[in-house]
Amino acid sequence: MNSKIQNDIKELVEEQVISKEIAASIENYYKSKKGDTPNRLFTVFAVLGSTLVGLGIILILAHNWDSFSRSIKTVFAFTPLIIGQLIVGYTIIKKKNITWREASGVFLFFAVGSSIALVSQIYNIPGNFSSYMLTWVLLCAPLIYLLKSNALAILHIVFVTSYACSFGYFNGNNTPWMYLVLLAVMMPYYYQLLKNKKIHNITSIFNWLIPLSAVIVLGTFVKKSEELGFLMYVILFGLLYNIGKIPFFDNQKLRRNGYLILGSLGTIYMLLLTSFEWLWKDILRHEIIINSQEFYVSVVLLLVTLGVLIFSYSKKRIQNFNLFQYVFVMFTIIFFLGVSGSIISIILINLLTLILGVMAIKIGADKFHFGILNYGLLIITALIVCRFFDTNMSFVLRGLLFVSVGVGFFLTNYMMLKKQKGKIE
Repeated sequence: MNSKIQNDIKELVEEQVISKEIAASIENYYKSKKGDTPNRLFTVFAVLGSTLVGLGIILILAHNWDSFSRSIKTVFAFTPLIIGQLIVGYTIIKKKNITWREASGVFLFFAVGSSIALVSQIYNIPGNFSSYMLTWVLLCAPLIYLLKSNALAILHIVFVTSYACSFGYFNGNNTPWMYLVLLAVMMPYYYQLLKNKKIHNITSIFNWLIPLSAVIVLGTFVKKSEELGFLMYVILFGLLYNIGKIPFFDNQKLRRNGYLILGSLGTIYMLLLTSFEWLWKDILRHEIIINSQEFYVSVVLLLVTLGVLIFSYSKKRIQNFNLFQYVFVMFTIIFFLGVSGSIISIILINLLTLILGVMAIKIGADKFHFGILNYGLLIITALIVCRFFDTNMSFVLRGLLFVSVGVGFFLTNYMMLKKQKGKIE
């Protein structure tokens, strides 16, 4: 048991806040809780060990591969798979602890992948990397629920993302629709983590991995009407931000809320990118193909994001006005103004970015959060830097702007720190 807790219990007994019997009960509770808790470090090393063992076996076989006959090669191809299945079966039947489940699951996961690759090589079965990844992930997906393994769920997201990138970016003009199915397969497991392990570190990892995977893969759905890709990404970031503002996520520490951080950073990045005049002249001012995949994806994303926003309103989860939650709507309007040839779209995007920076400063000041405060200042600084490259301002004026921003950084942080100290005193 933690020495601090023991000292606190001892102090409470000495001050006669609790009796010795209650103190003994508390100590027994913590001891039993510690006994039931698996050694996390041991679990991590078990997973790493299983991974290294699996990779080591593959390397040993690969070194002597050409000297084996086809039948021997086939035996070697299936041996790791059989061993992995036996270990997993033993783990399930004997109801072993989380360390066994994680280690055996990871070993079998890589055994499946190696067996598929070896059999394909031995018997010259045609195929490409994306089909190989798809088969691998589909075969191993049930293991997530059989073993209740966090490591397998993480591997599932990583390999599903790899499949989608391979199929969509490097395998011709294809759209990885199966990515949506494979991601949905894992959602019940993620839901259980959110329900039962809300503040655990493993849940925070998934809160980052899932939105990051969506951001990486969305580009594979852009094929013909590339200018709509900008709109798709802004709406996606709006969706992520609004999910992150749901109290379930928003009430947690900021570092655990990957939806909010990625949504905010992505929104600002897209606004800064589309604030350049050359982008609208060279890329965005083209005729929008209404009957295109990108248009339908944009509509679906817009409806889903609006649904999340309306749901938050209906449950009275939105207490204060936050412009970040509505940027996707404003950008959609500005986007269609811009593609029609209106110069006002560029002005509006620059103005919108500036207002977002000011609002981030206000939110940071209201919450006494230096990170959010400086984030707002960085938004304004980034906007000034962008205009540094596409305006004809004199170097003196540019220098004065940067000096002003630097002074603003210092004064804002100093005033907030002083106010915070005064509030504590």
